[in-house]
Amino acid sequence: MASGLEVEAQLVLTWNGQLLQLAGSGSYLILNVPSQQVLDALTAGPPRPPGAPKPPKGPDPLQQLHDLGRRLGLVLDLRVGGKTYVTFGLPDRNGPKIALSAVLGKLGSFFR
Repeated sequence: MASGLEVEAQLVLTWNGQLLQLAGSGSYLILNVPSQQVLDALTAGPPRPPGAPKPPKGPDPLQQLHDLGRRLGLVLDLRVGGKTYVTFGLPDRNGPKIALSAVLGKLGSFFR
């Protein structure tokens, strides 16, 4: 098992015409998404055909990402519009650290 990864990187990706920024230094990664709408579209997954049954509920993907970060010794800071939403892989936590701005941003996206 890895004791920890070290990274030095800056990467700008274009996804559906939107710029996603990924930067890393040491064991800390920052992924910046421009808006809540882009994050919602990015995490929505493929559309389900009409009338298709709901898939069975599987393991929590946020917890899986957090556990992977801890195993690799990496911390991932997910930011939306430059504000921290969720931090994964913190060694002193059993789950991801969700910021208040994430909760308010998600609630606000329901009304758009």
